[in-house]
Amino acid sequence: MIRARAITVGVGDRVLLGGDRPIDLTVHDGEVLGIVGPNGSGKSTLLRALFRAMPLRAGRVEIDGDDLARLRRREISARIAFVGQHSASDQAGTAADEVRLGADARRGTHARGDVDRRVLEALALVDLVDAAPVALTSLSGGERQRVALARAAAQGADHVLLDEPTNHLDIRHRLDLLGAVRRIARTAVVVLHDLDLAARFCDRVILLDDGLIVAAGTAAEVLTPAQLEPVYRVRTTVHHDGGRLRLAFDPLSDSPLLERTTP
Repeated sequence: MIRARAITVGVGDRVLLGGDRPIDLTVHDGEVLGIVGPNGSGKSTLLRALFRAMPLRAGRVEIDGDDLARLRRREISARIAFVGQHSASDQAGTAADEVRLGADARRGTHARGDVDRRVLEALALVDLVDAAPVALTSLSGGERQRVALARAAAQGADHVLLDEPTNHLDIRHRLDLLGAVRRIARTAVVVLHDLDLAARFCDRVILLDDGLIVAAGTAAEVLTPAQLEPVYRVRTTVHHDGGRLRLAFDPLSDSPLLERTTP
């Protein structure tokens, strides 16, 4: 379980998260929590605050009941894996070398042969076994993102935090990657721009705007026109297709993009 208790984040005089309404949230075991919101709403800031990559001004974050501020960095990495938007390194090496970095983080209790096996198992989860000997610099951006998820899987942490992991991926691999997240992690928190993916894969969703949580609940409760239109400033239509939410968006009538210019 991951729990944020009344946290706020800021830099200098600028408040980035929480403000006069500190952030409280709980991610339960076995749950995938989605964080959505427009650009600049604080999604990545919140995600990074959950593993102390962003210092807190107030409040605390707990992992399985332990205050992260009392844990050493190595203890945190043993419990939490992070996959960023551009997580795979630019250094020389193969896909297997990159994934081995995650496996080596837990190598104290594993023999070398076991580490090699876990590397291949992790690459299999993201359909990249054949890329094991391939140089990272030869892989596409999407392939490297899948390597980053494999590295998190090899790390063996119970909790995985992902910041827009589907960037650079085609439709099939977006679905495959988010499906793999459930197999890899006991608990996951994922920042997504694609609201249809959030509705499909997340057990619960929180909607951020200007560093504040404006809605939290199931996708059906949060991804509604009443919640989304004032935040995204787009006209929103929600369809229910066999129990699955489908969202459609149109510009508001006062959008400057709709204005014609006279030659």
